[in-house]
Amino acid sequence: MIKYFQALKLFWSTAIAAELEYRLNFAISALSSIGGLAGSLFGLFLFYQADYTFAGWRWEEAMIVLGMFTILEGFSTTFLAPNLSKIVNHVENGTLDFVLLKPISSQFWLSTRAISPWGFPNLFFGCGILIYAGQRLGLSLSNYFVSLIPLIFGCVSLYSIWFMLGATSIWFVKIYNVTEVLRGLMEAGRYPMAAYPASYRFFFTFVVPIAFLTTVPSEALLGRAEPVWILGSMFLAIALLYVSNKFWQFALRFYTSASS
Repeated sequence: MIKYFQALKLFWSTAIAAELEYRLNFAISALSSIGGLAGSLFGLFLFYQADYTFAGWRWEEAMIVLGMFTILEGFSTTFLAPNLSKIVNHVENGTLDFVLLKPISSQFWLSTRAISPWGFPNLFFGCGILIYAGQRLGLSLSNYFVSLIPLIFGCVSLYSIWFMLGATSIWFVKIYNVTEVLRGLMEAGRYPMAAYPASYRFFFTFVVPIAFLTTVPSEALLGRAEPVWILGSMFLAIALLYVSNKFWQFALRFYTSASS
């Protein structure tokens, strides 16, 4: 474990140093995040402007779902996109050979090699929304700690799904469209699952588990999540992480190295 922590420290320090050579990008990223968040808030406002509410969700409560979604966007931009999108390049250029020869897990290397600070604004703004809405609703600090549990599990689930999609590049190489489909499906997490018809709720819960990414953590923050859903998010995260590792090992059986 010490070896992996040391590698992680080296990875992230060098990645941040390289990214900060272009500091103007951070300002552009912050402005982009503000624009995207303003658009999301405006879209949510359109639903509530005529006293319409999603079933069982007040305006501030719906804002919490949006805050969770913004945090997940920041997590994806900071940790997932800089790493998992490069799996395709490694397969195309044959540099995956060098990754496989390293004395650490290839999945760990591919998943943590880079970090992008351009996702920090979304993380910051998402937390800001949660704090603002929480104050309006009178939530306590314990609510936030409880919501961290399913939120972390949601991040693990999102990572596992993204990594498995990245692993399919060994067969299909060009998978950019697939990751864009995942991004598009994630957009459904901007709103509570109550906003969708029953068939859509089933799809976003049991087929593509978007509900476990935003709605379940939001309900935990509001103090009304049933324990079975929190346990479900834990088992889902563990299962997907396990499957992603096994799927990667299976995919490597079909990988033809650049030297062969």
